[in-house]
Amino acid sequence: MRTVVENLVEEADQQIRDQVWVPTSGDRAVAAKAAADLQAAIGAPHCQEALPAVDRLAHLREALAALAIALAHVHGRLAWFLGAAVTVFTPVLHWRALPSEDGPTFGAITPEPQQYTEAEDAIRRLQGALASITAA
Repeated sequence: MRTVVENLVEEADQQIRDQVWVPTSGDRAVAAKAAADLQAAIGAPHCQEALPAVDRLAHLREALAALAIALAHVHGRLAWFLGAAVTVFTPVLHWRALPSEDGPTFGAITPEPQQYTEAEDAIRRLQGALASITAA
C-alpha cells in the first residue's frame, strides 16, 4: 500500500508542478477536509500500535470512509486521485479483527500486524499529500 500511495502522490505532485492539475478552491476545500479527517482517524504510529487490532481496523475503515465521502464531493483530477487512493485501501474491507469461531466470514481474513502498520503509514502519507494540495 505504501508504494502505491507514494506513486499516486508523486504523480499528483508532478501534475501540480507541471500545472496539468491546478486545484480549484473547491478541490482545496475538499482536500483540507479529507486531510483533517484522515489525521483524526489515524493517530501517531506509537498510539495506533498500542491499540487492539479491532480498534486499529475500525480507524482504518473510518479513514477509508473519509476518502469515499471526499470522493463523492469532487470531479476531475481530485476525484481520480481519491478514487485511486480508495482502491489502494480496498483490502482493508476484507480484513477482520475478531475470531471467526469456526463460522463463515464472507471471505474476511485476519491481517498480520505489519499490514495494519503499512496501511496506517500509507494513510499518513496520503494525509500529507492532501494537506499539500490545500496549499497549491
